[in-house]
Amino acid sequence: MTPRFLVYSRPDCHLCEQLIGELAALLPAGSYALDVVDVDADPQSRRRWGLKIPVLLLDDELVCHGRLDPSEVHKALALPGRPV
Repeated sequence: MTPRFLVYSRPDCHLCEQLIGELAALLPAGSYALDVVDVDADPQSRRRWGLKIPVLLLDDELVCHGRLDPSEVHKALALPGRPV
């Protein structure tokens, strides 16, 4: 099963674009799926994550926020049942 990441972002967010680019450089192309969601599109998401963007989740579990943490990405991918 392909890991599916989700990034909560905002339009024109430099840190969000940077996190997405760093994730693409960290993992082989085609080895994961990525959804980018506008954090302001949903009031609940905005309350939960709005001040922490960018926020990176893997299967609804927080991986990191603010900046990409490669070690946390690798830890999340190494959990039992995940392809490495």
